Amino acid sequence: MSISLQSCLFKCLDQSHTHETSCSFPAIPSRTAWLSGFWALCILYISTAPPFFFLSPLFFSACDVNTGQSRMADFGFIENSSGTIPKPTIQNIVSTVNLNCMLDLKAIAMHARNAEYNPRRFAAVIMRIREPKTTALIFATGKIVCAGAKSEAHSKLAARRYTKIIEKCGVKGVQFKDFKIQNIVGSTDMKFPIRLEHLACAHAAFVTYDPEVFPGLIYRMKHPNVALLIFASGKIILTGAKVRDDTYKAFDNIYPVLTQFKRKSQLC
Repeated sequence: MSISLQSCLFKCLDQSHTHETSCSFPAIPSRTAWLSGFWALCILYISTAPPFFFLSPLFFSACDVNTGQSRMADFGFIENSSGTIPKPTIQNIVSTVNLNCMLDLKAIAMHARNAEYNPRRFAAVIMRIREPKTTALIFATGKIVCAGAKSEAHSKLAARRYTKIIEKCGVKGVQFKDFKIQNIVGSTDMKFPIRLEHLACAHAAFVTYDPEVFPGLIYRMKHPNVALLIFASGKIILTGAKVRDDTYKAFDNIYPVLTQFKRKSQLC
Protein backbone atom coordinates (compact mmCIF):
# COMPACT_ATOMS: atom_id res chain seq x y z
CA MET A 1 0.00 0.00 0.00
CA SER A 2 2.73 2.47 0.94
CA ILE A 3 4.86 1.67 -2.16
CA SER A 4 2.00 2.38 -4.55
CA LEU A 5 1.21 5.65 -2.78
CA GLN A 6 4.83 6.72 -2.96
CA SER A 7 4.95 5.99 -6.70
CA CYS A 8 1.70 7.94 -7.14
CA LEU A 9 3.19 10.88 -5.28
CA PHE A 10 6.37 10.90 -7.37
CA LYS A 11 4.32 10.56 -10.53
CA CYS A 12 2.25 13.62 -9.63
CA LEU A 13 5.39 15.65 -8.97
CA ASP A 14 7.03 14.48 -12.21
CA GLN A 15 3.98 15.52 -14.21
CA SER A 16 4.18 18.99 -12.71
CA HIS A 17 7.63 19.52 -14.26
CA THR A 18 6.78 18.31 -17.81
CA HIS A 19 5.71 21.85 -18.79
CA GLU A 20 9.15 23.41 -18.22
CA THR A 21 10.31 25.80 -20.89
CA SER A 22 13.77 26.83 -22.02
CA CYS A 23 13.70 29.81 -19.69
CA SER A 24 16.43 29.92 -17.01
CA PHE A 25 13.80 30.07 -14.26
CA PRO A 26 12.32 26.71 -13.15
CA ALA A 27 8.68 26.13 -13.87
CA ILE A 28 6.25 26.34 -10.97
CA PRO A 29 4.21 23.17 -10.38
CA SER A 30 0.52 23.54 -11.06
CA ARG A 31 -1.93 23.85 -8.17
CA THR A 32 -3.58 20.55 -9.08
CA ALA A 33 -0.26 18.71 -8.96
CA TRP A 34 0.60 20.11 -5.54
CA LEU A 35 -2.82 19.20 -4.11
CA SER A 36 -2.52 15.68 -5.51
CA GLY A 37 0.90 15.26 -3.93
CA PHE A 38 -0.27 16.68 -0.62
CA TRP A 39 -3.25 14.33 -0.28
CA ALA A 40 -1.14 11.37 -1.37
CA LEU A 41 1.38 12.19 1.36
CA CYS A 42 -1.41 12.45 3.97
CA ILE A 43 -2.81 9.07 2.97
CA LEU A 44 0.69 7.59 3.12
CA TYR A 45 1.20 8.89 6.67
CA ILE A 46 -2.15 7.55 7.90
CA SER A 47 -1.63 4.17 6.24
CA THR A 48 1.78 3.70 7.91
CA ALA A 49 0.54 4.74 11.41
CA PRO A 50 0.11 1.90 13.93
CA PRO A 51 -3.44 0.54 14.26
CA PHE A 52 -5.76 2.11 16.83
CA PHE A 53 -3.31 4.98 17.31
CA PHE A 54 -6.06 7.49 17.95
CA LEU A 55 -7.53 5.19 20.62
CA SER A 56 -4.22 4.91 22.50
CA PRO A 57 -3.81 6.17 26.11
CA LEU A 58 -1.70 9.09 24.80
CA PHE A 59 -4.73 10.44 22.98
CA PHE A 60 -6.83 10.42 26.18
CA SER A 61 -4.02 11.36 28.60
CA ALA A 62 -5.70 14.61 29.69
CA CYS A 63 -9.20 13.17 30.12
CA ASP A 64 -10.65 10.48 32.34
CA VAL A 65 -12.60 8.21 29.99
CA ASN A 66 -14.65 6.61 32.76
CA THR A 67 -15.92 9.79 34.44
CA GLY A 68 -15.54 12.26 31.60
CA GLN A 69 -13.74 14.68 33.92
CA SER A 70 -10.47 16.40 33.18
CA ARG A 71 -7.26 15.07 34.72
CA MET A 72 -5.36 18.35 34.40
CA ALA A 73 -5.10 18.55 38.21
CA ASP A 74 -2.62 15.66 38.05
CA PHE A 75 -0.30 17.90 36.03
CA GLY A 76 -0.44 20.92 38.37
CA PHE A 77 -3.55 22.63 37.02
CA ILE A 78 -7.13 23.04 38.20
CA GLU A 79 -10.23 23.88 36.25
CA ASN A 80 -13.05 26.25 37.06
CA SER A 81 -15.62 28.32 35.20
CA SER A 82 -12.91 30.71 34.01
CA GLY A 83 -10.74 28.00 32.43
CA THR A 84 -7.59 26.14 33.34
CA ILE A 85 -5.37 28.04 35.79
CA PRO A 86 -2.21 27.14 37.74
CA LYS A 87 -2.74 25.38 41.05
CA PRO A 88 -1.10 27.07 44.09
CA THR A 89 2.38 25.74 44.78
CA ILE A 90 3.22 24.74 48.35
CA GLN A 91 6.29 26.74 49.40
CA ASN A 92 6.61 26.05 53.13
CA ILE A 93 5.11 23.81 55.81
CA VAL A 94 5.55 24.62 59.50
CA SER A 95 5.06 21.84 62.03
CA THR A 96 5.62 21.31 65.75
CA VAL A 97 6.51 18.33 67.89
CA ASN A 98 6.96 17.76 71.61
CA LEU A 99 9.90 15.70 72.90
CA ASN A 100 8.30 15.53 76.36
CA CYS A 101 11.53 16.34 78.22
CA MET A 102 13.70 19.30 79.21
CA LEU A 103 16.72 20.03 77.04
CA ASP A 104 20.16 21.48 77.69
CA LEU A 105 20.44 23.78 74.71
CA LYS A 106 24.09 24.64 75.30
CA ALA A 107 25.11 20.97 75.28
CA ILE A 108 23.09 20.31 72.13
CA ALA A 109 24.69 23.25 70.33
CA MET A 110 28.18 22.01 71.26
CA HIS A 111 27.65 18.41 70.14
CA ALA A 112 25.41 18.78 67.11
CA ARG A 113 26.47 19.89 63.65
CA ASN A 114 24.84 22.76 61.79
CA ALA A 115 23.54 24.16 65.07
CA GLU A 116 23.86 27.66 66.50
CA TYR A 117 22.82 29.03 69.85
CA ASN A 118 22.96 32.62 71.07
CA PRO A 119 20.69 33.05 74.13
CA ARG A 120 21.14 36.82 74.03
CA ARG A 121 19.47 37.00 70.62
CA PHE A 122 17.02 34.09 70.69
CA ALA A 123 16.18 31.53 73.37
CA ALA A 124 16.37 28.49 71.09
CA VAL A 125 18.88 26.40 69.17
CA ILE A 126 18.70 26.88 65.41
CA MET A 127 19.52 23.63 63.65
CA ARG A 128 19.51 22.81 59.93
CA ILE A 129 19.63 19.62 57.90
CA ARG A 130 20.05 19.15 54.15
CA GLU A 131 17.66 16.27 53.50
CA PRO A 132 14.91 17.24 53.62
CA LYS A 133 16.08 20.84 53.54
CA THR A 134 14.57 22.32 56.70
CA THR A 135 15.33 24.50 59.71
CA ALA A 136 14.33 23.71 63.30
CA LEU A 137 13.95 25.87 66.39
CA ILE A 138 14.67 23.74 69.47
CA PHE A 139 13.49 25.13 72.82
CA ALA A 140 14.54 24.14 76.32
CA THR A 141 10.99 22.95 77.09
CA GLY A 142 11.37 20.15 74.54
CA LYS A 143 9.26 21.82 71.85
CA ILE A 144 10.55 21.84 68.26
CA VAL A 145 9.31 24.03 65.42
CA CYS A 146 10.23 22.67 61.99
CA ALA A 147 9.97 24.89 58.90
CA GLY A 148 11.01 24.75 55.27
CA ALA A 149 9.53 21.44 54.10
CA LYS A 150 7.58 21.26 50.85
CA SER A 151 5.23 18.46 51.88
CA GLU A 152 3.64 17.03 55.01
CA ALA A 153 5.62 13.81 54.73
CA HIS A 154 8.93 15.66 54.48
CA SER A 155 8.00 17.83 57.45
CA LYS A 156 7.35 14.78 59.62
CA LEU A 157 10.51 13.06 58.38
CA ALA A 158 12.59 16.14 59.24
CA ALA A 159 11.05 16.34 62.72
CA ARG A 160 12.03 12.71 63.37
CA ARG A 161 15.58 13.33 62.20
CA TYR A 162 15.92 16.29 64.54
CA THR A 163 14.69 14.04 67.34
CA LYS A 164 17.36 11.44 66.55
CA ILE A 165 20.06 14.11 66.47
CA ILE A 166 19.05 15.27 69.94
CA GLU A 167 19.10 11.69 71.20
CA LYS A 168 22.66 11.27 69.87
CA CYS A 169 23.68 14.34 71.87
CA GLY A 170 23.12 12.31 75.05
CA VAL A 171 19.62 13.48 75.96
CA LYS A 172 17.61 10.74 77.68
CA GLY A 173 13.86 10.22 77.79
CA VAL A 174 13.21 11.74 74.38
CA GLN A 175 9.80 10.98 72.91
CA PHE A 176 8.17 11.93 69.63
CA LYS A 177 4.74 13.23 70.62
CA ASP A 178 2.02 15.55 69.38
CA PHE A 179 3.31 16.11 65.87
CA LYS A 180 1.07 18.65 64.16
CA ILE A 181 1.03 20.77 61.01
CA GLN A 182 0.61 24.38 62.10
CA ASN A 183 0.79 26.33 58.86
CA ILE A 184 0.91 25.70 55.12
CA VAL A 185 2.13 28.48 52.83
CA GLY A 186 1.37 28.45 49.13
CA SER A 187 1.82 30.87 46.26
CA THR A 188 0.47 31.39 42.77
CA ASP A 189 0.22 33.97 40.00
CA MET A 190 -3.03 35.20 38.45
CA LYS A 191 -1.18 36.26 35.27
CA PHE A 192 -2.96 39.62 35.23
CA PRO A 193 -2.79 42.84 37.33
CA ILE A 194 -5.42 43.52 39.98
CA ARG A 195 -7.10 46.76 41.07
CA LEU A 196 -6.49 46.53 44.79
CA GLU A 197 -8.26 49.79 45.61
CA HIS A 198 -11.56 48.61 44.12
CA LEU A 199 -11.20 45.20 45.75
CA ALA A 200 -10.65 46.81 49.17
CA CYS A 201 -13.80 48.92 48.80
CA ALA A 202 -16.00 46.05 47.63
CA HIS A 203 -14.84 43.60 50.33
CA ALA A 204 -14.05 45.95 53.20
CA ALA A 205 -15.30 43.46 55.82
CA PHE A 206 -12.57 40.97 54.91
CA VAL A 207 -9.77 43.24 53.70
CA THR A 208 -6.91 45.17 55.27
CA TYR A 209 -5.17 47.46 52.79
CA ASP A 210 -2.82 50.36 53.53
CA PRO A 211 -0.36 50.83 50.64
CA GLU A 212 1.73 53.27 52.69
CA VAL A 213 2.49 50.54 55.24
CA PHE A 214 2.44 47.38 53.11
CA PRO A 215 2.04 47.15 49.32
CA GLY A 216 -0.10 44.03 49.47
CA LEU A 217 -3.76 43.59 50.30
CA ILE A 218 -4.57 41.18 53.16
CA TYR A 219 -7.75 39.21 52.55
CA ARG A 220 -8.91 37.14 55.54
CA MET A 221 -11.18 34.37 54.39
CA LYS A 222 -13.41 32.67 56.99
CA HIS A 223 -14.27 29.45 55.18
CA PRO A 224 -11.66 28.08 55.00
CA ASN A 225 -9.67 30.01 57.59
CA VAL A 226 -6.92 31.24 55.28
CA ALA A 227 -5.24 34.62 54.87
CA LEU A 228 -4.29 35.76 51.37
CA LEU A 229 -1.68 38.39 50.52
CA ILE A 230 -2.72 39.83 47.17
CA PHE A 231 -0.41 42.11 45.21
CA ALA A 232 -1.22 44.45 42.34
CA SER A 233 0.97 42.39 39.98
CA GLY A 234 -1.31 39.38 40.41
CA LYS A 235 0.98 37.44 42.76
CA ILE A 236 -0.81 35.75 45.69
CA ILE A 237 0.49 34.18 48.89
CA LEU A 238 -1.86 31.90 50.83
CA THR A 239 -1.09 31.20 54.48
CA GLY A 240 -2.79 29.93 57.60
CA ALA A 241 -4.12 26.60 56.33
CA LYS A 242 -3.46 23.45 58.32
CA VAL A 243 -4.59 21.13 55.53
CA ARG A 244 -3.39 21.26 51.93
CA ASP A 245 -6.93 21.10 50.54
CA ASP A 246 -7.84 24.30 52.41
CA THR A 247 -5.18 26.15 50.42
CA TYR A 248 -6.63 24.93 47.13
CA LYS A 249 -10.19 25.64 48.26
CA ALA A 250 -9.31 29.19 49.29
CA PHE A 251 -7.83 29.85 45.86
CA ASP A 252 -10.91 28.42 44.16
CA ASN A 253 -13.04 30.84 46.20
CA ILE A 254 -10.93 33.94 45.54
CA TYR A 255 -10.30 33.37 41.82
CA PRO A 256 -13.75 34.47 40.52
CA VAL A 257 -13.60 37.48 42.85
CA LEU A 258 -10.24 38.64 41.51
CA THR A 259 -11.31 38.25 37.90
CA GLN A 260 -13.92 40.96 38.54
CA PHE A 261 -11.15 43.40 39.52
CA LYS A 262 -8.79 42.68 36.66
CA ARG A 263 -6.92 45.79 35.59
CA LYS A 264 -7.16 46.39 31.87
CA SER A 265 -3.89 47.08 30.11
CA GLN A 266 -3.49 50.68 29.01
CA LEU A 267 -2.01 51.26 25.59
CA CYS A 268 0.43 54.13 25.26
